[in-house]
Amino acid sequence: MKKRHIKTHAYPRVGLIGNPSDGYHGRTIAFTFKNFRAEILMGEDSTRISFVNRESTFESVHELCSHIRHHGYYGGIRLLKATIKRFHDHCKEHSIAADFEKKFKVTYTSNIPQQVGLAGSSAIITATFRALMDFYGVSIDQAVLPNLIREVETQELSIPAGLQDRVVQVYDTLIFMDFNTSYMDTHGHGLYEPIQLPGTMPPFYIAYRADSSEGTEVSHNRLRYKYDEGDKHAHDAMRFWADLTLEAREALEKNDQERLFRCINQNFDMRRKLYETLHIRMKPEHLEMVLLARESGASAKFAGSGGAIVGTCRSEKDFLLLKKNLEAKGIHVIQPVYQEETQR
Repeated sequence: MKKRHIKTHAYPRVGLIGNPSDGYHGRTIAFTFKNFRAEILMGEDSTRISFVNRESTFESVHELCSHIRHHGYYGGIRLLKATIKRFHDHCKEHSIAADFEKKFKVTYTSNIPQQVGLAGSSAIITATFRALMDFYGVSIDQAVLPNLIREVETQELSIPAGLQDRVVQVYDTLIFMDFNTSYMDTHGHGLYEPIQLPGTMPPFYIAYRADSSEGTEVSHNRLRYKYDEGDKHAHDAMRFWADLTLEAREALEKNDQERLFRCINQNFDMRRKLYETLHIRMKPEHLEMVLLARESGASAKFAGSGGAIVGTCRSEKDFLLLKKNLEAKGIHVIQPVYQEETQR
């Protein structure tokens, strides 16, 4: 019998509105884009489970140090291992039939910029789950899968993680998410609804600086502590972002680009105000990106925890000015691609 070879992928995401309220029973809107991708290759192996990677070979010390800055000391193989374990445990917990005597060789590649708030790690995990589901013939409900992807990080690797990134990467579209406590307690997952636009996607841009990466936990740990402590400012901000997400959804569905422009700016302004109130440090390099974008006539907010921003431009002229001003500071600026065939 011919051995099977499986190829799966997942894409980076942008948190458009509402973040970081997804980890606090709020609402968010996010979308994936196809300029980068994480890819998993999995093939049957008759003798063992094995991982193929290039994480141990480098052309120079400079390349090794650059890899460590962007990927840390552990790289992506730990993500694969943790995903396989969580998949195995999930099948056992729910009495899902899977022939775990079958062995495979697996490798991953990813060109998603790391630790800049584009969800590169969860993309690798998402693509790995898809490969495992295909390889073992296991079906997992689309609304439940993001829970398992998050648990790979939170339970297996002790990395703080919300649901937003995993939801949008599973659904792979512009999507509205509501993490209301009552709904989640009843259904075991949030309310996830793809947004139907009246036309094409708004004129979004994405900008990031690879020389100033920072892990998610740096800013989230203190915010989580203050929220759990019952801090009024933190709770008020979460309610503000949840309500703002409803307004932004309406703006998207009605193609009201000026209203969306304002929502994007308001999202960041509240974040900056809250961080200052709670004495949470915002990296100057990250703040600079937002301010430069706004000076160039664009709206701007963090796409995740920092390191990347997203916004809209009112005209092509504004986009060209934005690109010029940010690239002069070493900041990468792209227009998101939404169809894989268009990129390739």
